[in-house]
Amino acid sequence: MPLTLSPKGEQMKIKKVSGKEEIRRHLEELGFTAGSLVTVVNDMGGNMIVNVKGSRIAIGREMASRIVV
Repeated sequence: MPLTLSPKGEQMKIKKVSGKEEIRRHLEELGFTAGSLVTVVNDMGGNMIVNVKGSRIAIGREMASRIVV
């Protein structure tokens, strides 16, 4: 399922990152790699705050929908 449907506060494992090469590379540079653990901290309208590899990162729902957990 995409990260956008992930329950708030529950730690999930990233299965894959989809999308164009440049988008995948950008997300991987932020720490969103297959096998990493990610937790949705807050979901505010169009944006999400997630915890990945010990860092809190704000991403848009469109980017979050490309992360499969």
